[in-house]
Amino acid sequence: MSKFSFFILILLLVGCGQSESGKEKTPDSLHKQGKSPKRGYTIDTTKVKVENRILIDSLVDIRSINPIIQVDLKYATTDNFMKTRLYEHLKNAYLQKDVAIRLSKSQDLLSSLKPNYCLLVYDAVRPVSVQQKMWDALDSIPPSERGKFVSNPQNRSLHNMGAAVDLTILDERGIPLDMGAGYDDIRKIAYPILEKEYLATGELTTQQIANRELLRTVMKSQSFRPLETEWWHFNACSRAEGKAKYKVLMEEVE
Repeated sequence: MSKFSFFILILLLVGCGQSESGKEKTPDSLHKQGKSPKRGYTIDTTKVKVENRILIDSLVDIRSINPIIQVDLKYATTDNFMKTRLYEHLKNAYLQKDVAIRLSKSQDLLSSLKPNYCLLVYDAVRPVSVQQKMWDALDSIPPSERGKFVSNPQNRSLHNMGAAVDLTILDERGIPLDMGAGYDDIRKIAYPILEKEYLATGELTTQQIANRELLRTVMKSQSFRPLETEWWHFNACSRAEGKAKYKVLMEEVE
């Protein structure tokens, strides 16, 4: 037997041994056994970093499209429901370019309706890693209810794709309009679907609802879709459309 043939035989024997004793090391076999594969098996961190960089480079800073729009990125500060800074590197609000252009047109309509009023963005693209922290922080709430406030990171959110935006309106003095409930307010008074009920009890005023309706009017003009449970949140498309069209930002990029 030649040295080359002997070498091939050794490789075959080693391969057979691994196929029997090493099955448990593959992600597929772990899933079949009902076990979770280790992170290293399922995520190529180098690939994730590269894909994250490609995605973030394909997004646009909202204010580069329309500088009238203002930004107060809440998760880059401690002024949020978790009272901690969640974004270490994100400083600006980024969206898919086509989404940012639509948002700019929403601002144009607002300017025509209310001169000197402007949109104020609280959040735009959001990494899945941050979404996970938010989801975990609300673990005392059943998943079915939690999903009304923070999307399950396993399902991915349009925020993770740069196709959703959280925002409000600033008046001519630069003061946010009174919406009757703050940003990230988990109470039902923040639910647009329940506005009539809270108006009837006097907990919301006609002016507060009018302010919300103004925001919805300018956003709907560009086919942004409001949520029934958050007055500040608007989707650029359905989740299925987003998954088919856009990539997901898994982690922050420096």
